[in-house]
Amino acid sequence: MTQPPESRSIEREAHRLIADARELMRELIEEGMDHFDRAPLSARTAEPSAPPAAPVAAAPARVLFSDGGAPQTVELPLPSSAPWGDSPTLSDVRSHLGDCTRCQLSKGRRSIVFGDGNPDADLMFIGEGPGEQEDLQGLPFVGRAGELLTQMIEKGMGIPRSEVYICNIVKCRPPGNRNPLPQEVAACRSFLDGQIDAVRPKVIVSLGKPAAGLLLDREVAITRLRGSWQQYRGIPLMPTLHPAYILRQYTPENRRNVWEDLKAALARTRE
Repeated sequence: MTQPPESRSIEREAHRLIADARELMRELIEEGMDHFDRAPLSARTAEPSAPPAAPVAAAPARVLFSDGGAPQTVELPLPSSAPWGDSPTLSDVRSHLGDCTRCQLSKGRRSIVFGDGNPDADLMFIGEGPGEQEDLQGLPFVGRAGELLTQMIEKGMGIPRSEVYICNIVKCRPPGNRNPLPQEVAACRSFLDGQIDAVRPKVIVSLGKPAAGLLLDREVAITRLRGSWQQYRGIPLMPTLHPAYILRQYTPENRRNVWEDLKAALARTRE
């Protein structure tokens, strides 16, 4: 029996929605989220209850946020200068961060996870936020995903981890390893830019979908974006897969893709 045109149209739309849902779940799994809290609409769109104590360095005046639905752009008024000037040290930036309470993440953290590595590194790795082990130890990428990242750097790239600089966009752990909210990103963005200004890397590698999307201020599909050169504040940016995703999807293709991305990033630092 031949289906009427309306039924075929509904069936095609259902298949498309299922495919979209699978893509979304694949990208959520990439970051190893153990559960997902849907923030109320007011929490996603309202301005922060208290403005950041420190002025924000020159950065985009918008933050892209997606909770699995339609991506939203939250406009944020950003001052044009940072308190540490144009040539800060990492100590300058850390000093201004202080015992930060600029956003709600401070209420649940054990540690501020600022960053780790060579203050003059040519290569900087940026994730979206600390996990449980990072929160406990106060250092970025020290859990299982961090151990894999260390192997990728030392065994794959052939350089000590101590020779690169590693940090996250937000410095406190989001509950349940969820993606950072716009207000949380806004509160930390100046400090990330301050770290970049202090280190002055030749190349940035973003780890995973949330980090790439937040740096580029747009929704991204990391499995398609990875391996293609972008820019952040005039610095070459290589988006790649998050080590947590590699641990869960430990396939020859994923390992080969990340290796190609890291080889390209390392070669760019030596140009």
